[in-house]
Amino acid sequence: MPKSSSSNPNSPLASRPKPRPAILLVEDYDDAREMYRDYLEYAGFDVQTARDGHEALAKAREVMPDLILMDLSLPGMDGWEATRVLKKDPATRHIVVVALSAHALAAEGERARLAGCDGFIAKPCLPPDLVEEMLGYLKVQPQQPSASPQRRPRSRRS
Repeated sequence: MPKSSSSNPNSPLASRPKPRPAILLVEDYDDAREMYRDYLEYAGFDVQTARDGHEALAKAREVMPDLILMDLSLPGMDGWEATRVLKKDPATRHIVVVALSAHALAAEGERARLAGCDGFIAKPCLPPDLVEEMLGYLKVQPQQPSASPQRRPRSRRS
């Protein structure tokens, strides 16, 4: 069962209705993976992690996350190939994949898009900046008002 975002009242997602957005963080460098995971959980996301492209494919199919943060330089199957596989599969092609990579040249961002990535974020990226970027890709908005219109309270006249 997804966790609620109420554990951190200062979270950018605190006003969002439950459940928390599911994120798959694919990063082979242990320290970076742990740092981003911890901050994203603190920010109100439900985070799963993978260390390489093969593990990313398996977890993506199992979890069906709302967004995948994909490092592009991974051991075994790299992020480029993992993204191509995800975007060719009818079961996973709808998942937003954002490249999170130290390949900071503009050409690399275009190459990531050609591989199927929906966006590109250059590392190093401060965790608060990463969350802000992710919210844009997720199009997270505050809780919507109910469909039925609310009556305004009448003011009393003396």
